[in-house]
Amino acid sequence: QVQLVESGGGLVRAGGSLRLSCVASGSISRLDVMGWYRQAPGKQRELVADMRSGSRTNYADSVKGRFTISRDYANNMVYLQMDSLKLEDTAVYYCNVKLDIDYWGQGTQVTVSS
Repeated sequence: QVQLVESGGGLVRAGGSLRLSCVASGSISRLDVMGWYRQAPGKQRELVADMRSGSRTNYADSVKGRFTISRDYANNMVYLQMDSLKLEDTAVYYCNVKLDIDYWGQGTQVTVSS
């Protein structure tokens, strides 16, 4: 069983920065894909960024150049550094790890104001 706990969300002005953190309990290996998704009101959950073996990263086009995903393999953590935040980045952000099934955190709210 894997549990994911996110932290770091909050309210920030457009153009500002936030850093999200997620710690995973359970058996996670370097080969497992960990990442971040988000869901805005009335919209489907979408991939923001993920990282897989060999530190290969994958970003949504809407966040490329602004967000950076990183992992601390020793401590089973994944981070999302979000810079130059825009109003449209407002959403609940979820940590995810892909094992036999998808595991999700409880989500952390990110609100970007004008």
